[in-house]
Order: sequence, then C-alpha cells, then structure tokens
Amino acid sequence: MTDRKSELETLRADLTARLSRYEAHQHREGGALDKDFEEQATQTQNDEVVDSLETETRAELAQIEHALARIESGVGDECESCGEAIDPRRLQVLPYTTVCVDCAED
Repeated sequence: MTDRKSELETLRADLTARLSRYEAHQHREGGALDKDFEEQATQTQNDEVVDSLETETRAELAQIEHALARIESGVGDECESCGEAIDPRRLQVLPYTTVCVDCAED
C-alpha cells in the first residue's frame, strides 16, 4: 500500500508542477502576445491546447486526491462500487483507480 501511496504522491507532485506551468502560460508570464498577427493566431491556438491539457490534468489530479483519501481512510484497495478487493495488477497499472475491473466495465 505504501508503494502505491508514494507513487500517487509523486504523480500528484508532477501534476501540480505541470499545472503551474500551464497557469504561467495562461497568464503570459513569458511575455505578451507577439505583434505579428500570424504569430498571434498560433499563440492563441496554443492557448486552446494548454486549456485542454489543464482540464485533463485537473481531472487526473482530482482522481489521485480521491484515491489518496481512500488510502488514508483504510479502504484504498477496496472497490468503491461493490466493496470487493481491487486486483493488485490493476492498481499497478492504474494506481488512482477506485473500482475493480468488473465495476469499471459496467
């Protein structure tokens, strides 16, 4: 369990750092938009990609936080749908999962 918890904490730190970079990009900490219209168009497209990546990162971070909370409460290895044990191989592949394979397929 502690290996999984450490892996989740490492993932959380990585995602938090990634979010900081996305936020820095959105706040134009690297400088304002270029004066060239074509370059502005490219930068605006990049903004849309960064927005999408930020949304995905926040969703994954929320899953990690949820899994860590379940570990802290002592139920991290149990499926939150059916209560059965989650296969350790599934937890290795997807450490922030909170449901077993059967429940995930439903």
